[in-house]
Formats: sequence, structure tokens, C-alpha cells
Amino acid sequence: MRKILFVAVLLPVVAGIGWWYFRESPLPEYGPAYREYAYVTNGKSNTVTIINVLAFRAEKTLTVGSNPTGIAANGKKNEVYVVNTGSSNVSVIDAEKNQVMATIGVHGRPYFIDVSEDGKRGYVANSGSANVSVIDLEKRAVIATVRVGAAPGLARVSPSGTTAVVSNRGDNSVSLIDTQKLAVRATLPVCQQPEDIAILPDSSKAFVACTGSAQVASIDLKNDKVMALLDVGKTPVHLALKPDGGELMVTNFDADSISTIETTTDEVAHSFLIGTKPVRGLVSADNSRLYVSNFGSNSVAVYDIDIGKIVSILPVGTQPDGLALSPNQSLLLVLNSQSGDVTMIQKRKPRKLEPSEYSVLTMIPVGAQPNNVVVKSFLVTAPVRK
Repeated sequence: MRKILFVAVLLPVVAGIGWWYFRESPLPEYGPAYREYAYVTNGKSNTVTIINVLAFRAEKTLTVGSNPTGIAANGKKNEVYVVNTGSSNVSVIDAEKNQVMATIGVHGRPYFIDVSEDGKRGYVANSGSANVSVIDLEKRAVIATVRVGAAPGLARVSPSGTTAVVSNRGDNSVSLIDTQKLAVRATLPVCQQPEDIAILPDSSKAFVACTGSAQVASIDLKNDKVMALLDVGKTPVHLALKPDGGELMVTNFDADSISTIETTTDEVAHSFLIGTKPVRGLVSADNSRLYVSNFGSNSVAVYDIDIGKIVSILPVGTQPDGLALSPNQSLLLVLNSQSGDVTMIQKRKPRKLEPSEYSVLTMIPVGAQPNNVVVKSFLVTAPVRK
């Protein structure tokens, strides 16, 4: 199971220019019931830092389980789920109260959780016990434990909610779980050390990055078969799917590059150098920009997908990894694993004084060895006092 430590060094805001300068274009007026938070898992602190994205500050720190790693937000409920690898459980955070409301035990060494689109189930691959815990998020209880292959790293549920795809790093296979029957319907041999997974919006295909063989496997989820093994760069560690599903961006850690896969034809369209040790990619909601954290060069590269060109290299903290965009796409949050902070970057219209589209607003200290970040926005359901 790949686990790169993710953190950063505190960078000053541009000398002589306050944060207000960069906020010339104000955020929309959402009203007093609107909330927008970023949640950061701190592996060595056994905590989650909650950042108020609208106010640019750390709002609260919650104690969770041992060595929190993966984190996911529920799209239908105001809840956030934290995977605690060291204590083999999942912490449930009420986003309105920003309190831990429950702890759900799973099995050995979980790293990630994926939440179904209807918000009803969570899927946790337990790398130390060769199984997947299926959680009923309404009841906050495990309803099934499904045996899969060796050392499963990730369980990803399809948008349709009918299939969970599991990458089994220990035996170079992929398990396909029927989510209605809660049983494995197929186990497919793929390439070496499969890890990250991306599934098309129509749930017809899954793509699995194999870090050990510099390949990506294309899997037909309608017929449960491997369609192709696509050669990419060395050590592909992350898959970033365009929201329209047309292209898949593969981050090749040891090749300093990105490979682009045409998802319809299963062809590698092209590859390009992006920075030193790229570790994570994120595509904007309009399919136009790819953001890549370069772990080895303490920077984020901005790639314009339409023109095929890097348009900006932004300095951030030390060993940047996780990325998240605000819902309106105006703020990029970069998790810096070695320096223990989050860089906030604003995208705005170029001006005479600052012609670049992007500006580093601030850096917010979090805990020790931050691992992942997720943004949750919502309207509070309880009455709001004026």
C-alpha cells in the first residue's frame, strides 16, 4: 500500500501585499446559514484540523483515532468520515457541529473510504485483513465484511452504486463487488501493484493504476473483463478523471510526468513533463485546468488542458500532496505533508499589477504529517441565530 508522507513549510504572503488585495473579487453572499470547511487528517497528531475556507483560518481541531489517513465527505448529509489506520476504525464528524459523533470499528489497516452517491453507504478496504467493510451510514454500523484479494488498498464505488471496485496490491488483482448481494462477483488479474481507481460517470468502465508495472488497466464493468493494459510513465500513483469522463490524467511519480488516456478508445494520447515527483492531480469542474502537486519540487503546476500547456508554476510548502477545490472553483487548497500546513491559492482575473491568474493567499498551519484534505460546503439545517 503506497503511503507517501504529505506536509509543507510556511510561506509568507507576497511581501507588502495583504490578503485583502487578492480578495478584490468578493465571494458570493451565501447568507448566514452557509458553511464551507476544509477537513485535514493529521497522521502523527491523531487529529483533524477544520479550516474555515471563507475566513482563511483554522477553526477547530478534533481528536480522532490513531493515525488518521483517508477522509471523505457525504454528498447528501452534512457528515465527514475519517479513516484511522492505526486504530482500525472510522470517525464520523457532524459538519454542522464539527464534533465527532460516532466511531465505527472496521478491520486491519484501512487507509481510505469511499461514499456512494446516494450518501447511504461507505466502503473501506482493510489492507491488513484482505476484506472490505461496508458501512450503513444511516445506522453508523458495518452491515457486511466482504473477503477480497491480498492487501486491498482502495475500494471505489461506481456512480450507479451497483459495483465496488477493489485494488488488491498483494496479489495483483481487482475484485468487483456486487453491492446488492454484498459479494464478490469477479476477481480479475491485472498489472503489478494496483492502487488508485477511477470510474467513468456512466459506470461502464474502471481504470486502475498499477504502480509496479507502469501501466493502467481498463476494466469493462458491464462484462467484468480487462479490456487493455496501457503503458504510462514509471510509478503511476494517482488518476484524475475529467468530470465529463472523456480523458483520464495519470500522475507518474518517478517519471516526473502526466499521461493522458482517452477513455473511450483506451489509448494513451500523450505524455508531458509536469514537475519533480508529481503525486496528485485534480481537474477543474469545467474540464479546462489540471492542477498537479509536485512532491519533489514544492510546487503546484497548472496545466491548461485545452491548449496543452503549463500556464503557471506556483510555489507552495514542503512536499505538497493532497489537493481540493472550493465549490466555486476560485480557491485551491494544497496540503503540504512535510511542513504541516495548507496553502490557499486564489484563481482570479489577471490585472495590471498582478497579471497572473493565480495568487498564493496564505498558508494555514495544521497538525503533524497531514495526509488528506476534503472540502465540505452546505447550509445548516438547524435554525441560525442572528
